[in-house]
Amino acid sequence: MTAPTVRDVVRNLMREWKITTVFGNPGTTEVPFLADWPDDFTYVLGLQESAVLAMADAYAQFTDRPAVLSLHSAGGLGHALGNMVTAHQNRAPLIVIAGQQERSMLPFDPFLGAIDAPEFPKPYVKWSVQPARAEDVPAAFARAYQVATQPPYGPVFLSIPADDWEQPAKPLPARPRVRGFAPDAESVAEVAKALDASERPAIVVGAAVDIDHAVPDMIALAERTKAAVWAAPFSARSSFPENHPQFGGFLKPSRKMTHEVLSRYDLVVVIGAPAFTYHVPSPDDVAELPPLYLINDDSEALARAPHATPVLASPRAAITALHGLVDAETSRSLPAPREQAPRPPAPAVGEAMTGAFVNDELSRLLPENVLVVEEAPSQRPDIQRYLPINAAGDGFLTMASGVLGYGLPAAIGAKMAVPDRPVVAVLGDGSSMYGIQGLWTAAQHNIPVTFVILDNSEYGAVREHAHVSGRGKVPGADLGGIDFCGLARGLGCDATLVETPEELRKAVPAAIASGVPTLIDVKIRYGG
Repeated sequence: MTAPTVRDVVRNLMREWKITTVFGNPGTTEVPFLADWPDDFTYVLGLQESAVLAMADAYAQFTDRPAVLSLHSAGGLGHALGNMVTAHQNRAPLIVIAGQQERSMLPFDPFLGAIDAPEFPKPYVKWSVQPARAEDVPAAFARAYQVATQPPYGPVFLSIPADDWEQPAKPLPARPRVRGFAPDAESVAEVAKALDASERPAIVVGAAVDIDHAVPDMIALAERTKAAVWAAPFSARSSFPENHPQFGGFLKPSRKMTHEVLSRYDLVVVIGAPAFTYHVPSPDDVAELPPLYLINDDSEALARAPHATPVLASPRAAITALHGLVDAETSRSLPAPREQAPRPPAPAVGEAMTGAFVNDELSRLLPENVLVVEEAPSQRPDIQRYLPINAAGDGFLTMASGVLGYGLPAAIGAKMAVPDRPVVAVLGDGSSMYGIQGLWTAAQHNIPVTFVILDNSEYGAVREHAHVSGRGKVPGADLGGIDFCGLARGLGCDATLVETPEELRKAVPAAIASGVPTLIDVKIRYGG
């Protein structure tokens, strides 16, 4: 009997772990991995590696399994690194494999060889290796699976010389993944005691709460403690329903503004988020924070929050432990409900719609079980104000990194993971162009995502930041002349141009019901 090859052993591990969907963009060094492709595996081809990685990121997040990527040597990995940053920040469990030239060629700096390959994706991977010997590849793959799926989740990287795949190897058992972990009993009891003693507690939730499927548990804890619940800055998931009467709103990525909000409370408990992520500098004279506990499964996040009392734990384990310890009969009052924004006015005849109006309309047009994937940075305040995510988990996805090019391909990966749910991508015109190649993959696999482009013909975030910071006019913000419908049709998708409220109200339900990938180019007011 012929001894199994490295490729055979790795594929058997993939079967055991149910990770037989591979996202990729191939080159010559990937051919040995792809050779004799098995019928029970799926290969999802993307036309640019950054888009491939974003698809895999979202697919992994909503299947609760790591996704496998096959990228081409140093150049292909280089193309993907922007969204590798996002995968790192999004805690996406990815096993990224890049081809390397054959071992006999490596001493001579060959064409398409990767120089010091394991160093290239650092520090945005949890672990990175080029195995010393071909027979070590299966063990490296098995370790990559364990590292990627151990909280906090994240991407890992394997550089595999092309000739390794066809070398003999010994079979390996597919060990189960490492699960989450409970908090130290003394630490969680201290948090519960502080909550019981508090008169005005606030809980700040981050993406890890939703990643850990703990939103229903979070709702139960909030209702038991009568705490106000705030979303952490730049949270990539929705970890508390925005229509819940205890939802306070979204903390801003400013130390001054975050401290002003949280100083209203006498206790803050942050769960599944850093404390805190900021984007703009603040003066030194900011409001003092109340006593703050940070519950996180990432020791690095705990270490860089010197003003917080740290508790190391997976979100769901910590939340359920707290629920069992806090006083079920608290006498404190419920927080005041969040003030609701008035509906934005409809445009006058002949006027362009505003982003606020479009998002308000979308909130009425989208079905209840929709998964919204968003990447429209300049529109995000209006999205948060007018397009609430009311699902008790798995209702929203965006990029935590700020690196553009994630949303469009991520919506495709998300839809592959949840084929029975409608997926709608709400995208800026500028950000969509970073991953527009993803439309081809959607068309080839008939992945019925509805892509809504909020088209104001500019990099709105750049213009707005220049205005707010007092820097006046800046170049490079205008994006006029992009034919999004033409691009979509050329890549195989349906497309509709929308310029009026009536067209919007007709186009969105029709696209969702069509069963095919459809782009809707919604013209909105420049600067709004």
